[in-house]
Amino acid sequence: MTSAARREEEARRLDETDPLPTLRGEFLVPPAPGGAYAEAAYFAGNSLGLQPRAVADRLREELDDWARLAVEGHTRARRPWVDYHELLREPAARLVGALPREVVAMNSLTVNLHLMMASFYRPAGDRTRIVIEDAAFPSDSYAVASQAVHHGLDPAATVVRLRPRPGEDNLRTEDVVGFLEREGGTVALVLLGGVNYLTGQLMDMAAITKAGRAAGAVVGWDLAHAAGNVPLRLHDWDVDFAAWCTYKYLNSGPGAVAGCFVHERHVRDASVPKLSGWWGTEPAVRFRMDPDIAPPASADAWQLSNPPIMALAPVLASLEIFDRVGMDALRAKSERLTGHLASRLAPVGGVEIITPADPAARGTQLSLRVADAGGLVRRLAEAHGVVADAREPDVVRLAPVPLYCTFHDCHRAAEALADLV
Repeated sequence: MTSAARREEEARRLDETDPLPTLRGEFLVPPAPGGAYAEAAYFAGNSLGLQPRAVADRLREELDDWARLAVEGHTRARRPWVDYHELLREPAARLVGALPREVVAMNSLTVNLHLMMASFYRPAGDRTRIVIEDAAFPSDSYAVASQAVHHGLDPAATVVRLRPRPGEDNLRTEDVVGFLEREGGTVALVLLGGVNYLTGQLMDMAAITKAGRAAGAVVGWDLAHAAGNVPLRLHDWDVDFAAWCTYKYLNSGPGAVAGCFVHERHVRDASVPKLSGWWGTEPAVRFRMDPDIAPPASADAWQLSNPPIMALAPVLASLEIFDRVGMDALRAKSERLTGHLASRLAPVGGVEIITPADPAARGTQLSLRVADAGGLVRRLAEAHGVVADAREPDVVRLAPVPLYCTFHDCHRAAEALADLV
């Protein structure tokens, strides 16, 4: 038996004996070109998750209710539309470690960040600065810069971009905490990514939140790459607010409706300013059409519009999977998969893993520094049926999502990289 065959046999044995069997059969996996394997080894779930098979039936039910009931579907559909978003409240709260009244499914990620900053970014006196990571996702950079401009401030002086130490790729928690201890009196808002989109680093959200709040700042988190990836305890960590998308690890479809968290101390505080809309008033009085809003003591007070049913249906179907499996089990398997992939990639020449080596300091992702990242990703897909993504100029990202990725997928990715690099 060749060494490659032995490695493949070991990967298949790991799949057969893993404590959490794969749920791959519950997802639609793209075909692989070339004929060597029927399905792709899909490692781009940190960009767009695969479609759960249950989604099509769920959407057909909503379309059928619309066809049969028309406007009466708001109250008579199988899942009445008027309060459809409430079906997502408890599973979303369990997903992010929140109380049900602290979460709401609405809008898109960046819209929700702007709504949160409209309420919680209140620059005054010397306390005006916004702290983000230098490798923040561009949308976050644009959002905080525009918020500074909205308040008549210069983004160049207002937005602080924390950088790793020279020669390093990841922020150290002690450096973030140290900055807040030294400069916290000038910081109005800390807004970091829970898992960095570029490197896959999992931030110590509990420690950073504690330091930011001790400094007198508001602490919010962009959980685009954390929700559905790592266990979260937003309420217990005393996070002020958070927002996340649902089309990556949460597999809810391109541009799917996002989620938002507001700590209960804020939802109980009627003095917190907010941008308001029709669905942000108490349901009991919503259809009285009063000109004055009566916001509920929940994150629903930040809602603007009625729920988009066809867009929420896939989110609900996905959350049901997470509820059934549980984040702790998924996290344990993601550590096994990511660790196995890391061990297989370690001897591959021309590949540098920039994601932290400590499993506790990374999510379900390995970022590789390689030459010609974009070209390599194309060759991985075309020649080997391995789907990854590139962040130019030199980073390839692989996300072994535990719901549908396997140890054999990791074997395929490692063999393909060894062949191409």
